[in-house]
Amino acid sequence: DKAIDNLGRENYDIITPDRGFKLIAEFLAFLAHYCDRMAYASLSPERRLAVLQAVSNRLGEVMEQNVREVVGKDDPRNYKQEFIDFLNRRFAEYGEFEFPDDERASFPALRFLSLQIRDEMGDDDKTWVMDQIMDIEMPEMMGTVRKSFKGLLSDAPVKRGFGSPDMLPPE
Repeated sequence: DKAIDNLGRENYDIITPDRGFKLIAEFLAFLAHYCDRMAYASLSPERRLAVLQAVSNRLGEVMEQNVREVVGKDDPRNYKQEFIDFLNRRFAEYGEFEFPDDERASFPALRFLSLQIRDEMGDDDKTWVMDQIMDIEMPEMMGTVRKSFKGLLSDAPVKRGFGSPDMLPPE
């Protein structure tokens, strides 16, 4: 959400809710894959799968709730499943890229994300949006997600909510 707000403040055209949700989905897919890379380094394969399924499922629920607030509850589409299908496609694509450590993604991975964002933007915004994503938005988002995800996996007490350990399946 903050990245979309930042793009709007920088005069990038986020006119339609459809475009906004597509951009959010792209950011979430990248960041969920980033979480998977961090989980790979610290969890057993079974636990990693369970954690990422729980995170993806919750992201799908939140995405569907947000879309339904805009399009209405009578729309028959299953936005949660569409989002999870999208995540699975992007996971396969991001799996081809390196994430050298849990501090950063490789330049090709960030470029791929920024190309996906650029393709959703209007012609007037295509020139600079990639730089905005790669140099400004993603480093900040990755830092926030890294801290939150490591907190999610730690034994430290945290508040209940989206990122609290109670959203994860039991070990």
